[in-house]
Amino acid sequence: MPQQVQITDVVLRDGLQDEPVVVSVADRVRIAEALVAAGLRRIEAASFVNPARVPQMAGAEELVAALPSGARWSALALNRRGVERAVAAGVTDVCLVVSAAEGHSRANAGRGVHEALADLDGVVADNPRIRFTGGIATAFVCPFDGEISPERLAEVATAYAAIGVTRLGLADTLGTAEPQHVGRSIGAVREAVPEAVVGLHLHNALGQALRTVDIALDLGITRFDAAVGGYGGCPFAPGAHGNIATETLVDHLHARGVDTGIDRVRLGEAVAVVREALRRGSPIG
Repeated sequence: MPQQVQITDVVLRDGLQDEPVVVSVADRVRIAEALVAAGLRRIEAASFVNPARVPQMAGAEELVAALPSGARWSALALNRRGVERAVAAGVTDVCLVVSAAEGHSRANAGRGVHEALADLDGVVADNPRIRFTGGIATAFVCPFDGEISPERLAEVATAYAAIGVTRLGLADTLGTAEPQHVGRSIGAVREAVPEAVVGLHLHNALGQALRTVDIALDLGITRFDAAVGGYGGCPFAPGAHGNIATETLVDHLHARGVDTGIDRVRLGEAVAVVREALRRGSPIG
């Protein structure tokens, strides 16, 4: 079992994107400052997507320009245009996202899986100074296509490796994946792409996410995404539940003797900042 784990907090992106309000850039900066104060050093701040489809992510460029020092900031992009916007805004860590399932890919990205991957071909070579992560949405279960086989997931991981991306984030988008299935899928990805550095992005519908964490730790996984307050979901995945709460994950890891470098008291204060920001948000019509 690893002695130290890296947690990336995704409340600014995944946490806010499924809420019925738009949080101002100023309040998003306050959330960012609270996360840094709690000891989080990896934070996903924004998503460079069409604000007409995800209005909660409007103002991504303005937000990136105002982020405080003290953390490694990343942003999400679904396509080449999103990557170009993120790089132009000064983002140095970009999380690409492709779905493992055709149904979710068409709902989320407006195109099939192979089309989405083809659009990203060449982005790594074109942006040698950017650190890319290959996020795989609906890696285990899709609301449209059902359970995703480990072999299918390994195919998408292999396609990422072919375009030069071997840092992978496997997402349980719905939060319903059976922990043993996640374990088998991790094994399939590692077998297909031995050089892959694998992390998990866990949602938590049935309270089983911590069991998944335990299985992943035993497999040597050291990178997890979480969102303070357990906020989050996917607007294009019916039934998606919130992320595993950062505070829940931190408590669990600390109880197991795993170091995170995160201050639990300050983390609770960050949750309060998020709640207040949401209270002040502008309702989406």
